[in-house]
Amino acid sequence: MSLIKKLIILFFLLCFSFQSFSFENKILFKVNNEIITSIDILNEIKYLNLINNDFQKLDQYQIYEIAKNSIIKEEVKKYELKKIFNELKIDDKYLNEIILDYFSKLSINSIENLKKLLDESNLEFEKIQTKITIQVLWNQLIFNKFSNNVKINKQLVKEEINKKKKNEEYLISEIVFNIKNKNEIDKKFNQINNEIKKNGFANAAILYSISDTSINGGEIGWINQNSLSENIKKEIINTEIGQITKPIKITSGFIILKVEDKRVSTIDIDLNKEFEKIIKIKTNEQLNQFSNIYFNKIKKDAKIKKL
Repeated sequence: MSLIKKLIILFFLLCFSFQSFSFENKILFKVNNEIITSIDILNEIKYLNLINNDFQKLDQYQIYEIAKNSIIKEEVKKYELKKIFNELKIDDKYLNEIILDYFSKLSINSIENLKKLLDESNLEFEKIQTKITIQVLWNQLIFNKFSNNVKINKQLVKEEINKKKKNEEYLISEIVFNIKNKNEIDKKFNQINNEIKKNGFANAAILYSISDTSINGGEIGWINQNSLSENIKKEIINTEIGQITKPIKITSGFIILKVEDKRVSTIDIDLNKEFEKIIKIKTNEQLNQFSNIYFNKIKKDAKIKKL
């Protein structure tokens, strides 16, 4: 049995009983100048398992591959960030606020409670700080590089808000993917759709989505229909709860959306706040697409070597 297969099986066992086993730490691969070991993979598995309950439902090979790719993605980003920032650090108070917001879905309301939770999973708080710092600085980098490229028809947004009589919102999840040529779209969609039918949308997002939402099972949250682009809105409106859209072309590839729920309210809307909210969502949507494109570009130049 190969070393990788042995590690995959061991990692799988350790996901359920982290303190019952021990194994020799081995160097597995190198990303640019960073060495990645079996312990690094194990810690990534524990982290992904903590933030996504569906992660442990995957098979051993999928768990290993997702953890490995997650580390590679983080290291590629970190390598790029070091070219721009003198130090990969942000203010602790600001960082802790972001961390608490990130873990709020786990009912964590203080850093002390988070540290206790991490201790239970044998995870270090400092490692989490590093992960969130990299993502925050990456978002800052993308904003600095591409914010001037964001194009939003503000007049159209105002007209849409003024015409709106009902506040329609959709709870949606996403799978963003790329293909090498257009002839592969049906094959890729069928592959993803089969995984959705077999193990659910969240698992399919973990396996196939290139978006940063993948580790959360593709979850986006509640989105007002007016914050959606016209081509996406058209598909979402005609998609029933629990169903998925066909692949929709976006700047960074294709996106499949699942409508988790819908709601309609007739409350009065603060037009100025709604306008700011929609502009922010549309801006983030475009920046996320630029982020995927830029990451794919720098990953091609990254030195990733199996050892």
